[in-house]
Amino acid sequence: MITLIVPRERIAEVSGFLKTDPRTKYDFLSELNGVDYLGFGGAEHRFAVNYGLTSTEYNNRLWLKVFLDPERETGPGVDVRDEEALAKADPGLILPTVTTIWPGAEWPEREVYDMFGIVFSGHPDLRRILTWNGFGSYPLRKDYPLRGIGERENYKIITREGA
Repeated sequence: MITLIVPRERIAEVSGFLKTDPRTKYDFLSELNGVDYLGFGGAEHRFAVNYGLTSTEYNNRLWLKVFLDPERETGPGVDVRDEEALAKADPGLILPTVTTIWPGAEWPEREVYDMFGIVFSGHPDLRRILTWNGFGSYPLRKDYPLRGIGERENYKIITREGA
């Protein structure tokens, strides 16, 4: 499988070209996910966003990969639903949305934001999708504690008898 490494500021441009050019016609975004390389031997970057593309006309597949590095210590989550809040996000973890090219990217981008804290600028509805809005961290980051950070202490324990 071919993988192209794309600079983050060009992901929308490259994606648009690959979708519309008659020689490629990558018309289907089949996968969009985030990766945290913290602790991965030899990794040069902290995060990546992977885009799996499919050309239904030519029956070809292609991966795009964008590497991202935080510019400051990773900290609590930032609610980025307005421009003022977006300014608080780590600039090293912001990349353009591809929802204008593939509308099906809307929910996967929200999931990557919710789980990794990677912000997609220009996204039509960038908010948490699996955790609640006040959740203060990103659970799929490698520095997130396996046992959580105390968020489960607020849940009532339900037993078989009490269910």
